[in-house]
Amino acid sequence: MDRARSSESKSGIKAVILDYGEVLCYSPTPEEWARMAGLFGVDPLPFRKLWDRNRLLYDRGDLSPEAYWSAVAKDAGTQLTPQQLPSLRQLDVEMWAHENPVMVEWLKQIHSSGIRTGLLSNMPHDMIRHVRQKFAWLEHFDHQTFSAEVELIKPDAAIYEHSLRGVEVRASEALFVDDKEPNVQGARAVGMRAIQLRSMEQFVSDLEGLSFPILPGLKSSSLGGAAL
Repeated sequence: MDRARSSESKSGIKAVILDYGEVLCYSPTPEEWARMAGLFGVDPLPFRKLWDRNRLLYDRGDLSPEAYWSAVAKDAGTQLTPQQLPSLRQLDVEMWAHENPVMVEWLKQIHSSGIRTGLLSNMPHDMIRHVRQKFAWLEHFDHQTFSAEVELIKPDAAIYEHSLRGVEVRASEALFVDDKEPNVQGARAVGMRAIQLRSMEQFVSDLEGLSFPILPGLKSSSLGGAAL
């Protein structure tokens, strides 16, 4: 029995679908959040709420970069100059581009085993272009679903169903991994098995609980911050 069939026989999982942010990449550093918040003249902690406020609309493609960042500025009580916008857009993609090598290596191992792989991410067009240009390891995904391209966002059921069609498995045969609880619950609501990634130790333990034999290496105890 080859590795893929062995994995399937124990766990019943024929496909693994991964989120991008804070799964395949680390979260931005406090310094990066502070730098961005400084452009709006606000403190980093309240700024994250302003950044989040219209983010799903931006991720779904409802808002252009100009409209999204103008809305953030308005909520912060300021205005952006035309000269600031390109730098802000670049900083936004760069701060979400610190790859997590442990999870990237795990992706490669899964893909080489014959298990189907999918990427399912809430991501705006700026970030989609950046990751496709920067990360050759995207080739280890059999299918990629980006919210801005399909005009759907997690945790809407339709975006999970789109990803499942892409990897060509039933919901019960797929494992979904995300850092956000609402997105994990959304996957479970359509019948997928799902794990919320909070730490590598917890993640490995949850994989073992599913009898999934391909485990990521333990190189860090936390997913917070970029370990570069």
